Amino acid sequence: MEMDPVMPPEVRQFIDWARVGHLATADAQGRPSVVPICFVHAHPRLYSLIDHKPKNTGAGGLRRIRNLMENPQAAVVVDRWDEDWGRIGWVLLRGRAEVLEACPEQVLGLLREKYSQYRDPSLDGRPAICLTIASFRAWGNLSLPQFEQPPPAKHPP
Repeated sequence: MEMDPVMPPEVRQFIDWARVGHLATADAQGRPSVVPICFVHAHPRLYSLIDHKPKNTGAGGLRRIRNLMENPQAAVVVDRWDEDWGRIGWVLLRGRAEVLEACPEQVLGLLREKYSQYRDPSLDGRPAICLTIASFRAWGNLSLPQFEQPPPAKHPP
């Protein structure tokens, strides 16, 4: 049975705003591994594309993929650090992850909207990790940055 944890709007907005998350996996013996990821949130799922890696090991050679094949339980932390500790906040997402042979087209479109680097056509058909969120925990300041309007353009007289 699939759970759909009810997230307050500020939690969803914080996740959607974030540019990086940290994926935690563990192998069958429980040895942990954490890597930064790019992702999109399509509640109740979070997706991360397995792009081309510099090591050229292929998707199956990645520790996170091997770990998920042995132990599908995973977590993602989305956070914001700031020297002003009143601005620190994080969301921890836990659930079951699976490796998709190819990233769904709609999800790839969302990734391309969020990250210009994913507009490369060679990423079509690449595998993806799909975390079905079973639970979450949030802490701290999840308010989004308020961007000031840029000053009006000055034209020479």
